[in-house]
Amino acid sequence: MDELSLTRLDSGAADFEGRLAALLARGEAADARVQAQVAEIIRRVRAEGDAALREYTRLYDQFETASPKDLELPRGELQAAWDRLPAATAEALEVAAERIRAYAERQRLESWSYVDAQGTRLGQQVTPLDRVGLYVPGGKAAYPSSVLMNAVPAKVAGVGEVVMVVPTPKGETHPLVLAAAHVAGVDRVFRVGGAQAVAALAYGTETVPRVDKIVGPGNLYVATAKKLVFGQVGIDMVAGPSEIAIVSDGGSDPEWLAMDLFSQAEHDEEAQAILISPDRGHLDAVEAAIRRLLPDMERAAVIRASLSGRGALIAVRDLDQAVTIVNRIAPEHLELAVADPKALVGRIRHAGAIFLGRHTAEALGDYCAGPNHVLPTAGTARFSSPLGVYDFQKRSSVIFCSPSSAAELARTAALLARGEGLTAHARAAEYRLRDRP
Repeated sequence: MDELSLTRLDSGAADFEGRLAALLARGEAADARVQAQVAEIIRRVRAEGDAALREYTRLYDQFETASPKDLELPRGELQAAWDRLPAATAEALEVAAERIRAYAERQRLESWSYVDAQGTRLGQQVTPLDRVGLYVPGGKAAYPSSVLMNAVPAKVAGVGEVVMVVPTPKGETHPLVLAAAHVAGVDRVFRVGGAQAVAALAYGTETVPRVDKIVGPGNLYVATAKKLVFGQVGIDMVAGPSEIAIVSDGGSDPEWLAMDLFSQAEHDEEAQAILISPDRGHLDAVEAAIRRLLPDMERAAVIRASLSGRGALIAVRDLDQAVTIVNRIAPEHLELAVADPKALVGRIRHAGAIFLGRHTAEALGDYCAGPNHVLPTAGTARFSSPLGVYDFQKRSSVIFCSPSSAAELARTAALLARGEGLTAHARAAEYRLRDRP
């Protein structure tokens, strides 16, 4: 068994800035080999449609389809999966879905308008997307929570059709994923995965309908495919490995914090878990808890690789400096495990989701707190936001001019248009003046 090697950083050390930069550095999301492979998959799906999908499904999922119709799961299978769930599990799914729905309802954008001083009515018309594609991973693990987090806000937004794609290795479906799709109101489910599923959603095949936007997490190939089809369709984001940063004042139970670090480290060997504290003795206690608890974890090997490769315990001067470092990291998840989290939260500018206080475990946000768990990673919280209802709505500007307001605006528009050398623009505005006295 490999030994855990946990990085310790001290903000007062001369080499701190360089070591922190190295800790946060990430390589390109996909190298040239992966990009080329994904581009070829997309090309074939565009050219060959269902035939390419079926071939890739046979190659990567070891699942042979007798006909293109086998790519789609009958809706009855979603209901059947739901009906077979143990009562406690069904209740947990319903509770999570309802909490996510209640939060999402508050995010819905509404159309609006106003009349300005010249009598021009200006506004914004908000409409839902027609069709959305939801990618659900199905390789190493099953993620019913991702189904809820992506499909429920889409339905709240009023999306006309939610289409789910999920790989089914050797043809096996995961009942909890299908049950979550039932609860969330997913309209159609296709048993395809990987870059080929992204291509099918982006361009459409004889069986899989083309969508307007693709959302949901996936592996490197899925993320690369989403990047390559962006522009043909919208995407939510290109998410990287999971991240958590915890700021502790030293008053939290070291075992709680160790488990919170594990909760993200267990996702992936490339996940990042960082604890920041001004209390060096507390950091020692958390490290001891990590070493004590790790051997009993089911995914100990993954956690060990993640903490050894990208994890860190960082000693800082005070909580003010901790906030500065958090804003530099811009973590996906941030726990403020301090006595007065409200005193710090207003100064956090860059974080995907912020968990306040000692009792608010990040894991609650992953499943059932209510806010979405699809969050910006790799520092993109500097300019990105969590997935929400607004990602499934679009906005159109609306302008109405009366004859008098058209005349008022035409004079201004014509002057500016001629200044840009665009005479047709100017005359188009001025023609509206011809019928005026």
